[in-house]
Amino acid sequence: MIIRSSNLQFFRARAAECRTEAEAATLDHVRERCLRSEAAWSSLAAKAERSERLRAEEAERKAEAGLSS
Repeated sequence: MIIRSSNLQFFRARAAECRTEAEAATLDHVRERCLRSEAAWSSLAAKAERSERLRAEEAERKAEAGLSS
């Protein structure tokens, strides 16, 4: 769980860095590249967050059913 959580934090941090770089960019193509990178990192963060939520829900379902993981 710690590794997955740190991945999510990493993805969010990279998205924030790309956003900051885009805001500071003076060239249009650099700004656009940074914004594309931000979108990609944000997408990875959203997927990681969804996966974590689904894992937690599945673990809860198994616990309620008395199954082991």
